[in-house]
Amino acid sequence: MKEAVFYQKLEENKVKCNLCHHKCTISPGKRGICQVRENRDGILYSLVYGKLIASHVDPIEKKPLFHFYPGSTAYSIATMGCNFHCLHCQNWEISQVKNEIAGKETTPENIIKDALSLRCQSIAYTYTEPTIFFEYAYDTAKIAHKKRLKNIFVTNGYISEDALKDISPYLDAANIDLKSMNNKFYKNVCGANLQPVLDTIQLYHKLGIWIEITTLIIPGYNDNRKDLKRTAEFIGNIDTNIPWHVTRFYPTYKFNNIPPTPIQTIRETVEIGKKAGLKYVYQGNLNEGENTHCPQCGKLLIERNSFRIASDTIKNGFCPYCNSKIVGKGLK
Repeated sequence: MKEAVFYQKLEENKVKCNLCHHKCTISPGKRGICQVRENRDGILYSLVYGKLIASHVDPIEKKPLFHFYPGSTAYSIATMGCNFHCLHCQNWEISQVKNEIAGKETTPENIIKDALSLRCQSIAYTYTEPTIFFEYAYDTAKIAHKKRLKNIFVTNGYISEDALKDISPYLDAANIDLKSMNNKFYKNVCGANLQPVLDTIQLYHKLGIWIEITTLIIPGYNDNRKDLKRTAEFIGNIDTNIPWHVTRFYPTYKFNNIPPTPIQTIRETVEIGKKAGLKYVYQGNLNEGENTHCPQCGKLLIERNSFRIASDTIKNGFCPYCNSKIVGKGLK
């Protein structure tokens, strides 16, 4: 347990948490929406600091990040909790906290030690929402930065502006969920609002952090073609070089009765992205449509197979066939 950052004290020992866009006002003895930040006698505490609930070595492509050190591995970590309550959450067992906060006591120093011993090139704060374990992530990221490890957020994009700016010197990349361009979807399915996510995506880009966007398409909920076109256009208006991952949904959690996304829907959405001018649009959860092609000449540059690199012909960040610049970080 550690005193939280980004909060202010109010009257009657209440506090206002400013870590994310929920801006929870929390009474003594109560917790915020994330259920891992608690007001104890007028002081806000993080209940998950140092409590690692998950740690794995993952291919960077699993985050998914396709233009950030392709073929490398990320030491992926998480604590319990989330500031969203998505009805389709794949990791709901650890993201949706009831009462007890579980986790193995692990210091930031030990995380770095493990990442280095496992020969990972980066640390990914993932599985749950990294914003809610900000203090833990921040302390870890600072040490990782000194050790030349990269830091990655896999995030819902609901972090506050001040918090993102604070960690940005140590944050190298992020995959951000843009779940829908419909605010009703965010409210009814996730318990949040759309506009803060859009603002955060723009801020990430402005701060110079490498970003890739993921949209999980759920039949009957966020598969409206007009909304998908708006999503592609929003990304393109920021930068047509931002990769967009269009991902197939499979039944899970409280959406267990909804069928998987039709493959044709995914393929059509890829075409929507390309027509909007996006240069890199990928399919997810399908084992197809994951290769990188040169946006200029169309030649195959990176061939992927189940999150693994089968071949990579990029030369010093350029297409070897037409010499066009291929955007990203850590490309060959």
